[in-house]
Amino acid sequence: MAGTSFVAAQSGVLYPGLGRTATPKEVAAWDIDVRPDFKGLPVGSGSVSKGQDVWEGKCAQCHGVFGDSNEVFSPLIGGTTADDIKTGRVAKLKDSTAGRTTIMKVATLSTLWDYIHRAMPWTQPKSLSTDEVYSVTAFLLNLAGVVPDNFTLSDKNIAEVQARMPNRNGMTTEHALWPGNEFHGTKAPDVKNTACMKDCATEFTVTSFLPDFARNAHGNLAQQNRTVGAQHGADTTRPENKGPVSSAAALVPVVIAQTAAGGQDSKIAQALTQKNSCAACHAVDRKILGPSFADIAKKYPGQADYLVGKIKSGGTGVWGPIPMPAQSLADVDAKVIASWLAAGAAK
Repeated sequence: MAGTSFVAAQSGVLYPGLGRTATPKEVAAWDIDVRPDFKGLPVGSGSVSKGQDVWEGKCAQCHGVFGDSNEVFSPLIGGTTADDIKTGRVAKLKDSTAGRTTIMKVATLSTLWDYIHRAMPWTQPKSLSTDEVYSVTAFLLNLAGVVPDNFTLSDKNIAEVQARMPNRNGMTTEHALWPGNEFHGTKAPDVKNTACMKDCATEFTVTSFLPDFARNAHGNLAQQNRTVGAQHGADTTRPENKGPVSSAAALVPVVIAQTAAGGQDSKIAQALTQKNSCAACHAVDRKILGPSFADIAKKYPGQADYLVGKIKSGGTGVWGPIPMPAQSLADVDAKVIASWLAAGAAK
């Protein structure tokens, strides 16, 4: 420890090889969590009516007009009653045959506010303003009967609304996970497991690997890992025991020219559909939420430029009632996927 302190003092860097000290602006951009006691909650407000406008424009396409859709994601609203709001425990959670919604399970309003703030909308996380987050939260609470139609949620009254959450008494803090006693935690954990030290596995099987064509998809891993410790990161600019590999941008002309033949180049395009979450709604040869890639290829043969535009802008009404949100993937990825579709979407 003394040697480490001496090196740090001499170099002027507290943790050599681990980047630099974050600026106050960078810390503020990441320090956005909101605790159950609402520490960290920014000043702001939003009404139910404003929340309905934001919801219909940015949220309903995935969650339904009333937050009850399960076509894309699980329902958010439903399953709670006025009695649940009085008791703080959702009675239907005791029914093993009943479905589950978010409002049935969530105990702390800070969790709902924080998740909307940091993760929504799905295609543009962190794009909602603070007041829009308050508004959307108020609208969801209104759908659940927690607040009235004319309610305005703010940092001043959010603690009062917490006292009406249907499942507010459904969470325990008695598990020794909190760092202090501010949430009435306990020092003793709520589990008493012991480590198993016998019949341990002695042989291991590799069940996944990084294919060559995706090796450098996110830049050189060797430059993204710290220089201390056991894990230094592979030099992904070079295949194992081979020469330099071209960047993703350099591969685009080759992929576009050869996707019709299938094989490795077709695999690259399909890997990009996985990377950019296209495969969450589309499969190569069957419909999931959206049409199959094969059906799209049949409808738009040779129309790569048109397909690039549709991928980037999204749309609704052509293939069914579920809209496709606009996508924020890189132009390079969109061109490769569109060229693969225009060439027939070969496996």
